[in-house]
Amino acid sequence: MTTSTAVDFRKLDEILQNYGYQKSNLIAILQKVQEVYKYLPEDAMTYIGNKIEGLSPATVFGVATFYAQFSLDPKGKYEIKCCDGTACHVRGSMPVLNAVRQKLGLKEGQTTTADGMFSLETVSCLGACGLAPVVMINEKVYPQMTSDAISIALNEIIEKENANGNN
Repeated sequence: MTTSTAVDFRKLDEILQNYGYQKSNLIAILQKVQEVYKYLPEDAMTYIGNKIEGLSPATVFGVATFYAQFSLDPKGKYEIKCCDGTACHVRGSMPVLNAVRQKLGLKEGQTTTADGMFSLETVSCLGACGLAPVVMINEKVYPQMTSDAISIALNEIIEKENANGNN
């Protein structure tokens, strides 16, 4: 688990209030917190566990670690999901995944770039098998990817970020 970022407890209270401080809404609360921070900061989970009656921080951590949708590590501004399901794998997803790692300078096991711009995740299926191999960057689907095509897509994002003054 990575060190927590500064958590805005007023924002957490707002989220908790919107869900009525109900433990039955824990997953929705965690989803909203992750939407705000791009991951679940440890301080936020502890706070939620202490604020919702009938919960403990340990229970919140248990839920957060049980479900694959939650991340305890910060995600990049651009979340890259590279499908390695059967159809994608057979049609060449591994060279695409390796091209992403190489382009972003990610070592094996490293999921987020040092600048926090990109994070990479291998997923079992994106539900677009007919378009294999598929990569998803944030909400945009990139079908029939090749090593060259993903490099071009990443270059476009990097150029856009540089033009906007983000390094």
